[in-house]
Amino acid sequence: MRYYVEPDRSPNFDLRDGYKDRFIKRDDSVKEKLDHMLRWILANRSKLSARGTTASSCDLDIDFVTWRGHLTKLLTAPYETREGWQLAVTRFRGTLYISEVETEAARRDQENRTERHEEMMYWGYKFEQYTCADTVHGQPDPGGVLNTNEAFCTVVQTRLADHRLLFSGEVDCRDKDPNAPAAPACYIELKTSAEICTPKQRSNFHRFKLLKWWAQSFLPGVPRVVAGFRDEEGVVVAMETFPISKISHLIKNEHNCWKPTVCMNFCSDFLSFVKHIATEDNPSVVYLLSWEPRRDVTFSVHRDSPYCFLPHWFVEEMTSSQPSHQS
Repeated sequence: MRYYVEPDRSPNFDLRDGYKDRFIKRDDSVKEKLDHMLRWILANRSKLSARGTTASSCDLDIDFVTWRGHLTKLLTAPYETREGWQLAVTRFRGTLYISEVETEAARRDQENRTERHEEMMYWGYKFEQYTCADTVHGQPDPGGVLNTNEAFCTVVQTRLADHRLLFSGEVDCRDKDPNAPAAPACYIELKTSAEICTPKQRSNFHRFKLLKWWAQSFLPGVPRVVAGFRDEEGVVVAMETFPISKISHLIKNEHNCWKPTVCMNFCSDFLSFVKHIATEDNPSVVYLLSWEPRRDVTFSVHRDSPYCFLPHWFVEEMTSSQPSHQS
């Protein structure tokens, strides 16, 4: 876990630095599905076991296991106008596991990324390198190698309405103040965004960027986003901190803007729908849910198909060593 080091308000960070010669890029073609989370579950099952010793259909005291990014897509769906998604769902020992399936459109977008787009994706990571230290008393090392294979992920157990959620997401850094509150209240999300020069740009920032930032941080309880605003050349010219709890106040004067309650209701209703349709408890059965902007969610059922995502090692370990809940 890295520590946030607050820069000057006008830091002039060059986000292009190191892109050509000090960058080890993660292979985006490797789809890890839920595997990292599943290993964490096996290592921490005693913390998650269902409370009762009487007959129970649920080994874990959890309704849903997924990645934070999948929940972010659900939260933002009511206001998404461009990108659809597909989610694979499997019910296993009473818990519903949700894993993303790459859509054809997303695959095409990745294959057709321009060099400029690739470099701008690097800029976000570079901003982190300028503002994070490896130790609590250390300083950032922007001259070092940037490796996007390395990340710290937190695992969060929480509720949304009557849904018990277990999900994991990457955390950029934490407050280095020794008196900072315990996690997740000490976590900080780092973002870059184009500098805002016109009222139209500010309106778009409120409507689109702040929605994504709020949705990403709200469920895991990350309290603030620190943003670096950059020019067209990739130089950070201004810094601003956005407390997540204040974002709804920031957007309230925008006409017909997004509402947090609409996002939460859609996500909760979707999870209720999944509970209703995904009834067969079988690791080789996948319910594939598809959504496109301005359309209803549709689903299909697949048995022993390429959509299966729970690995044999997880199924066997959960099945063989779990004490039965028989009275």
